[in-house]
Amino acid sequence: MPTLIVVDRKGNEKAVTGEAGLSVMEVIRDNGFDELLALCGGSCSCATCHVYVDADWTAKVGGPHEDEADLLDSSDHRNDSSRLSCQIQFSDELDGLKVVIAPED
Repeated sequence: MPTLIVVDRKGNEKAVTGEAGLSVMEVIRDNGFDELLALCGGSCSCATCHVYVDADWTAKVGGPHEDEADLLDSSDHRNDSSRLSCQIQFSDELDGLKVVIAPED
């Protein structure tokens, strides 16, 4: 299984494994990171799964689609590496991906 590196809001970094085909949000949630709320369950309608993608991975992960970008615009903490973790499909190609859980709005 591929590995995802997650940095929580306190700056603690933890490597976790996740099943390819899940969303990054599901991998984070399934590994006990309670601060990632994901209130809408992954339907791209709430922006509570906001993460920052590490600069080394932004090209590979790509940017947000239009609906995702609109939701991210509602965050006071959006930056150039912002993504909704529910919209990133985890895969073997993303083995080692590093994300930081964004501050809560």
